[in-house]
Amino acid sequence: MHKDYDVAVVGGGLLGSAIAWGLGRLGKTVAVLDEGDIAKRASRANFALVWVQSKGLGMPAYTGWTVRASEAWGRLAAELKDQTGLDVALQQNGGFHLTLGEDEFAQRGQLVTRMHNQVGAADYRMEMLSASAVKKMLPLIGPEVSGGSFCPLDGHVNSLRTFRAFHTGMKLFGVDYLPERPVTAIVSEGGEFRLATPQGEIRAAKVVLAAGNANQNLAPMVGLDAPMEPTRGQIVVTERTVPFLPHPLTTVRQTDEGTVMIGDSREEQLDDRAVNHAVSAVMADRAQRMFPHLARLNVIRTWAGIRVMTQDGFPIYDQSESAPGAFVACCHSGVTLASNHAFDVARMVADGALAPELVGAFSARRFGAPRAGQH
Repeated sequence: MHKDYDVAVVGGGLLGSAIAWGLGRLGKTVAVLDEGDIAKRASRANFALVWVQSKGLGMPAYTGWTVRASEAWGRLAAELKDQTGLDVALQQNGGFHLTLGEDEFAQRGQLVTRMHNQVGAADYRMEMLSASAVKKMLPLIGPEVSGGSFCPLDGHVNSLRTFRAFHTGMKLFGVDYLPERPVTAIVSEGGEFRLATPQGEIRAAKVVLAAGNANQNLAPMVGLDAPMEPTRGQIVVTERTVPFLPHPLTTVRQTDEGTVMIGDSREEQLDDRAVNHAVSAVMADRAQRMFPHLARLNVIRTWAGIRVMTQDGFPIYDQSESAPGAFVACCHSGVTLASNHAFDVARMVADGALAPELVGAFSARRFGAPRAGQH
């Protein structure tokens, strides 16, 4: 284990491991400081989508950042497989958001129009399709489906295998994964960062805060802000069934292993130890209205998880002025943006500065809060 590192990444979830993998790929000495398996990982609550449609309403730069990630995902999946032998099961042939009833169809159409009318937003070809057009691509939809939106850039992966691939790849790159080391304090002094953990101190020339909702407490230690507002989500998984869903939906997808995942909830409750069965029932009912044959399947697993969410839902990427070399990264879409984190953000950290367009669009300064140490 190195005594000193080029970069310490705080957080070993999907966000932190993508950045650490990218830094290791560039030949940097990296330590990943992680709580370990006790962590309330957002990875448990994610839906494994590589998703573009409807991202960025109110922040056109997020649309472009998401499109960029989607277009780079094939390269990431290929590099991970070449390095680790693990196939993350990327399927990227477009995805749907289905609507039930005419009111939902009209509301979705209005959203698509607003997205397309945003000045400066990337063109990602989201379009509305009638029920008959949807049925040609998804033959098993039910009679209540009124149509929906389709985006050819959307897809999904096996997120747990992606997580494993990043960690396997990190190890092959020589990255030190240090579990059971929650960071309790960070001091910037003499051109290096000293990170205190229950298992001792780690020193590094740079630090990346990628600890999800915990960034809110860590960021002020290096003169940054990370205003977070986490939510809880629930997932329902059915038994395996024959392939029937060649395109993922916002709320329903068939995994590469044949199970069906259903996820369509957002709650303010932040206790993930038990599920709310009333919420699960609504999710399952909506899924079987879209695909009536799902009613015949058994549910085999259901769980709740805490999602990483900034106060406005858009990512935060920032670098510290008072502690140069300190960076913070917060985002809800850890799967979708993994390619950007692995290729682009890692390179920016290695170079010592975020791209102006990135920090310009995604800085926490948009919330208007003063930086730590500023008045």
